[in-house]
Amino acid sequence: MAGGSLGERVPSALGADLLPGSSCLFSAGASAPQLPLLFGVLHKFRGHRRPPLAARLALAPAKEDGACMAGYLSESDFVMVEEGFSTRDLLEELTLGASQATTGKVAAFFVADLGAVVRKHFCFLKYLPRVRPFYAVKCNSSLGVLKVLAELGLGFSCASKAEMELVQHIGVPASKIICANPCKQIAQIKYAAKHGVRLLSFDNEVELAKVVKSHPSAKMVLCIATQASHSLSHLNLRFGASLRSCRHLLENAKKSHVEVVGVSFHIGSGCPDPQAYAQSIADARLVFQMGAELGHTMNILDLGGGFPGLEGAKVRFEEIASVINSALDLYFPEGCGVDILAKLGRYYVSSAFTVAVNIVAKKEVLPEQPGREDETSSAPKTIVYHLDEGVYGIFNSVLFDNTCPTPTLQKKPSADQPLYCSSLWGPAVDGCDRVAEGLWLPKLHIGDWLVFDNMGAYTMDTKSVLGGTQDYRITYAMSRLAWEALRGQLLPGEDQDAEDVCKPLSCGWEITDTLCVGPVFTPASIM
Repeated sequence: MAGGSLGERVPSALGADLLPGSSCLFSAGASAPQLPLLFGVLHKFRGHRRPPLAARLALAPAKEDGACMAGYLSESDFVMVEEGFSTRDLLEELTLGASQATTGKVAAFFVADLGAVVRKHFCFLKYLPRVRPFYAVKCNSSLGVLKVLAELGLGFSCASKAEMELVQHIGVPASKIICANPCKQIAQIKYAAKHGVRLLSFDNEVELAKVVKSHPSAKMVLCIATQASHSLSHLNLRFGASLRSCRHLLENAKKSHVEVVGVSFHIGSGCPDPQAYAQSIADARLVFQMGAELGHTMNILDLGGGFPGLEGAKVRFEEIASVINSALDLYFPEGCGVDILAKLGRYYVSSAFTVAVNIVAKKEVLPEQPGREDETSSAPKTIVYHLDEGVYGIFNSVLFDNTCPTPTLQKKPSADQPLYCSSLWGPAVDGCDRVAEGLWLPKLHIGDWLVFDNMGAYTMDTKSVLGGTQDYRITYAMSRLAWEALRGQLLPGEDQDAEDVCKPLSCGWEITDTLCVGPVFTPASIM
């Protein structure tokens, strides 16, 4: 299929706009780098010389994927980064192209390393071999992420009707979806019933009654409270039934002829004590015993989330996995007939996304010195920079997670270049839209780009993606090593029993050491 003029856009499989002749995805209406430069970038990262103009205007057909591919993701959905290049190289080229664009508005954009998502998955399988991973869609609902995770065989944990619609839109079957929000709207419950989503969670009588009325064939998972008081996000006030109330809820479910098939809990993000998982698994064992006494056949244990997604976290993922494996061996030993699930969000995507943000305004502020009427130019300055994104958008982690994002500069400053105390502010005209302060930066200019790493969690909006547009432009990339690893997987077939779907992949272990960072120690279950 041939493209038209250079300015024409062609719809892509990911719901964004695909520039003719490229594999770089852009959202409708977003400003794109100048095409001649972009074509050079893409072919550079594929390891080819730039082809003639006529060839660049044609969309090459996607290569035949291996028999193991499930068909969610194709090679035309991302930029292949060849050996010797990195996604940071690609980002630098794209910022240059965006700066040279003549379309007017210069918007923030992301580069997403889908290979990082693949590597995280292999590491998860290595350290938690008994656990079936489900992805928490609310964390990052960008279609490239959903497609690569679906290709890896994950299930999806959806907290809203929009999220269920989104994952079903890309072809994920209902048997691989959990409606995990214990506080659901009735419309959400009815949607689940109509579209075959049967696994729902609850933690109170009111929620149970809503499901009994609107989705009587649902299979319920009882969400219990945890004792992770030191987590950054405290969930017990809003979610989770106390152990004292569990028997009453299980009795009510039995009277209402509702199947309770399992127990779930959620430690919450940023918990510094991995023993909280062991305690919650022990609590879940007690609830399983209550269920068995009341006639419920319970065969699902959902470990929830809270797994760190960044290097340098207070508690390493490997440490948490070791505690979980030991607790599972004690309370839910292999062969006990219980499927172990986990719902992960930040773990998969936090480190995979990098965002480039443009400086749109600046102001130099001299310090206030009461009693001094004249100010000299030698007084230390504070420089205030205004960005095109703030805490009500991409940088919402400043409000919710109390973070202080630190940028890297596209232009590396010289050693003798003076540094100034600087602060970064978003576009909103209020005192809360402060992204960062107390940064020591060289003097920057309007139009310069600031790059922020580890921006994959809770920076996307499900509603905008579902509506066919994305608020932000995303360029997906993957190394050839990661792509070949992904293509080599044995994925569960659609004709498999629902109970077997989404089980951990059993192949690809020979490349785990290549894709994963070496462990600090080895969990007992895989020694």
